[in-house]
Amino acid sequence: MTSFFVYLFKKLLYALSVIVGATFLVFLIFNVVVGDPALILLGKYATPKAMALLAHELGLDRPWYIQYGAVLKSAFTFDFGYSWTTKQHILKIFQEGGLVSLTVTLPAFLIGNGLVISVALWMTQYRGTIWDRLLVVCCIVMTSISVLVYILIGQLFFACKLRMFPIMGYEKGFLACVPYIILPTIILVLLHFCYSYRFYRTIMLDEVYQDYVRTARAKGLQEEVVLFKHVFKNVMVPIITTVVQDLPSLLFGSVVIENFFGIPGLGNVVMDAMSRCDFPTIKAVTIIAAVLSVFCNIVGDLLYALVDPRIKL
Repeated sequence: MTSFFVYLFKKLLYALSVIVGATFLVFLIFNVVVGDPALILLGKYATPKAMALLAHELGLDRPWYIQYGAVLKSAFTFDFGYSWTTKQHILKIFQEGGLVSLTVTLPAFLIGNGLVISVALWMTQYRGTIWDRLLVVCCIVMTSISVLVYILIGQLFFACKLRMFPIMGYEKGFLACVPYIILPTIILVLLHFCYSYRFYRTIMLDEVYQDYVRTARAKGLQEEVVLFKHVFKNVMVPIITTVVQDLPSLLFGSVVIENFFGIPGLGNVVMDAMSRCDFPTIKAVTIIAAVLSVFCNIVGDLLYALVDPRIKL
């Protein structure tokens, strides 16, 4: 137990150092490299007086260490202030947009991971066959096609011609949003499967050829028992690594999908902030993504010890 708290303390120190570094880099980019935000917002014909008033209103005339302290504080309090363009509280924007984004990305994440892991595990029985090679070739071909092609074909065929789904839009509410998220979810599941299948196939095959698998089969165990009780259990560490790394993308990973399907999630928030030079919102997105990545890495390290007793913290 003592070693666990020592390990957790070291991880928290590591997380703190990463957050400090990430916030300082964000501060340098948006306060030093980009230029004067007041000039960007008001345009090149703005008067010096108007620029000075706007800089004072936005707190840009304060000393640099006070401005950086506010950025660092926001990483722990999640108080990012207000958007420069919409004048709304950024955290409220993220809460509303995050829930909308999760209605699309979370089902796709769960279904996609469950499907690709199950298929990769099951196809180890047919390795080297025509079906195995055909599936690998299909995944390679489909990953070489732009995501825009899948979106446009889905909208044209399933939405316009078959009229199975709305072509775009979104309604809030558990049941009201379902017709609008089915087609985007299908596209995300398909993309996730094609991009991840070869990786999961590789780690599954690496385990299938291990001596303990041959021993289990020699004992007369059924193939399903060998696959799900032995092989799957021993590939949990790379699976956890991949899944944990994908978690931050649940909030910010569907920018293109949300934009083409008119879903008012965080993807559209990010696009609008970039087009309008809304620096506080862009800073908030960057900082939240960094904090989520650090937190997910810590959770992943702790899960390693739970699924594999050989790993010591």
